[in-house]
Amino acid sequence: MLRSTSTSMILLGVLGVIVGVIAIAWPGVTILALVILFAIYAFVAASLQTMRAFSSGAAGPVLGHLLLALVDLAAGVVAVIWPGPTALVLVLVVAIWAFVAGFAEIFAAFSAGETAGTRAMLILTGLISIALGVVLSSRPDVGAVTLALLFGLFSMISGVSQIVQGVEMRQIRRTLHPVQRKAA
Repeated sequence: MLRSTSTSMILLGVLGVIVGVIAIAWPGVTILALVILFAIYAFVAASLQTMRAFSSGAAGPVLGHLLLALVDLAAGVVAVIWPGPTALVLVLVVAIWAFVAGFAEIFAAFSAGETAGTRAMLILTGLISIALGVVLSSRPDVGAVTLALLFGLFSMISGVSQIVQGVEMRQIRRTLHPVQRKAA
């Protein structure tokens, strides 16, 4: 079992490094891929809302689900027809998320029972999230490229980490295998 797990971790790590290199080398491709994934999500959501509409027994939910399906369909079509503006809107959504998360973390820092260290980390993390929101919302065009580059960097670091863990698992297996034989 350790061998197959270590092999899968190493392969996932290599894939992560490859994806990271691609994201850093071609951030425009990464942004376009994100927009395409959003469009696919919107089309799938529209299909699911349509199915829910026709499986409902009352008229109210049918109209509501059909309206949501139309909104999802429109979002998918807009993403396909105008990928540039869609990417900017997605960056603004991430910026809003960063603002909300930052303020929530700062608020959580002052909740009862937090230690000074935890409180300081929550405040610091909250301020960093708010700063990210400011940067992304001030220049969404640059923010899209920045997000693609950060994604690439994260993928590379995560991939290297998985490769190291997979190699360590193999070393543990080699160490434990002779011990298991002696014990048996």
